[in-house]
Amino acid sequence: MKIAIVGATGTAGLATTAAARRAGHNVIALSRATGVDLHTGAGLQEGLTGADVVIDTSNAFPASSDADLVAAFVAATRRLVEAGKQAGVQRLVHLSICNIDQPAFDEFGYYLAKRAQEEVLATSSLPHTIIRSAQWMEFALNPAAVTATESDVRVEDWSVQPVAVASVADALVEAATGDPRNRQIAGPSKIRLPELTRALLEATGDPRPVVVTEPSLPALAEGVLLAPDDAELLGPTPAEWVSVQRASA
Repeated sequence: MKIAIVGATGTAGLATTAAARRAGHNVIALSRATGVDLHTGAGLQEGLTGADVVIDTSNAFPASSDADLVAAFVAATRRLVEAGKQAGVQRLVHLSICNIDQPAFDEFGYYLAKRAQEEVLATSSLPHTIIRSAQWMEFALNPAAVTATESDVRVEDWSVQPVAVASVADALVEAATGDPRNRQIAGPSKIRLPELTRALLEATGDPRPVVVTEPSLPALAEGVLLAPDDAELLGPTPAEWVSVQRASA
């Protein structure tokens, strides 16, 4: 099968590209680096030509911080859907986030943008699958919650149930190649984000201490990010994931 992966140079895109190739599929890796721009549509239809299915792992952040994030994400998804239809793509698999519809995120721009993308797909005539993922293990060093300095690493006290991005990638490829149902996926274990960051730093030989800070949104500490009741829990555990990082450090 020929699979086009949009956002192929991002964390999820790289993992999904690798997973699709391991499974023996022909991969078309699409990103700004390959001349594909979701904001203008440049190179998009050409990039999708010949693809059987497209997996969208992109984060279509606008170039200007003053731009409307929701509008930018909506426009990007609409362009992708239309280009996919024109190119004859059979299905679009979209990577989203667990719990984006929780009221706690009603003023959270990024989650509002992800909600809006799902709404675009819901009204589209292009067959699609939505895979909602919990935060990834790799979020342990994500600047959205982690500020690293030379002397310490400051981490917001989020309660998370992280899933390895490699497991997310496998689920995306499964959806593209034979299991088209919508799914919610998370990791098997709950953990505080500072604990995950501390374990990763220790495993990779980073001596900087972790300083726990208050989350920007109180609900992040109270469990709003934990796996929904109907989520599938996919390994590895945080300890197993950290062990892999230690071995590759």
